[in-house]
Amino acid sequence: MSKFILAATLLSAVMACPDHDLSSRSLMKRADGPADWAYDAAYNWGMINENYTTCQTGTQQSPIHLTTSTGYSKTHTPTFNYSTSTSGSLYNWGYGPAFSLTSNVTDLSGNPSMTFDNETVFLKGWHIHAPADHTIDSARSKAELHFVHATASGAERAVVAFMIDPVPFGTVANSTFFDSFPLTSIPSFSDATTRIPLDLDLKQALTEINNAKDFWTYEGSLTSPPCTEGLRWFVAGKKMLVGTEQMQEIFAVSTYSAREEQGIWGHNINV
Repeated sequence: MSKFILAATLLSAVMACPDHDLSSRSLMKRADGPADWAYDAAYNWGMINENYTTCQTGTQQSPIHLTTSTGYSKTHTPTFNYSTSTSGSLYNWGYGPAFSLTSNVTDLSGNPSMTFDNETVFLKGWHIHAPADHTIDSARSKAELHFVHATASGAERAVVAFMIDPVPFGTVANSTFFDSFPLTSIPSFSDATTRIPLDLDLKQALTEINNAKDFWTYEGSLTSPPCTEGLRWFVAGKKMLVGTEQMQEIFAVSTYSAREEQGIWGHNINV
């Protein structure tokens, strides 16, 4: 009887543990995606839906761990053709701040662009993960900003990743980019429908990471289902530093959205 009571007690404790929370909050969906996956169950994505098999079997899955000891890339150097004013909508993608461009969804060729390896891709928008997806030298930044680029027809092709961390505590300094729009106006992660029209200087964001002059690059994937591979990742070596209040404001409208690092396999880092 005592063994039965002990087993029942342990089972109750496990079911009450936040890591095993299967509430609707835990299963909150990505704003533009399906509702059958969650970041706190990323290890299981490939078994949830047959369309997510690549999450389990892929050879170039993202994110990965990067190290400064390997040095930065000398190849695949990106160049950017961004303007100082880009129209779009600020919203919450279900996990944190996001921005989508106002453009023809079937032809993105008029959007800000990036060129690498004689290939030009076009910006679709940006979104923030908190904490960061990638780790560098075994350290994880507090957030990560993704500038997602696609072919002219809209197929995701490349991502520029910015690590975001606050300035040293007590220092008074803000990110000019995040100062250019009211972070406090971003809807909560529980509101994935509100859109706020806005013009942003996306060039300023690039300036704050020195236009990604130092970067790691590799062949990777989307970091959420269906985990499609075939994307070129550029991870900036220079962090985007934000003020303490700016960091708090980002956290206030974010919820956990980091996929665990994937084993390095066919990623061809800096190759």
